[in-house]
Amino acid sequence: MTKETFAKIRSQLKFSAEGLIPAIIQDAKTGKVLTLCYMNELALEATLDKKFIYVFRRSQNKLMMKGETSGHTQAVREFRVDCEGKSLLFVIDQKVAGCHKGYFSCYFEKLNDDGTRTVTDPIIFNPEKVY
Repeated sequence: MTKETFAKIRSQLKFSAEGLIPAIIQDAKTGKVLTLCYMNELALEATLDKKFIYVFRRSQNKLMMKGETSGHTQAVREFRVDCEGKSLLFVIDQKVAGCHKGYFSCYFEKLNDDGTRTVTDPIIFNPEKVY
């Protein structure tokens, strides 16, 4: 991707005061939302250039490719932006699973009316063996 193309895309987006923008990651095959992450300009530029999801890990204050440790990468198929340019949606091809806890999606639990949680999805891999 050229610098000019990225500048044109960047000009349409509204990053937070901290320099971040939320990005929803959705599986192309199932339509499931896998996670919500945050991107800074470097993460967005790497994602658009390399066609794999890169995120800004706030807890570690660094740029990382999703699946960098596990091999569970997310190849970009489609890139969308909301009507106000305040959030992103990436439709991706998920390799293995998207959640570091071993589930396909980070949204593997239902929050019940009584405040308890119920696991609704099967575990895909053992995180202790991967991480």
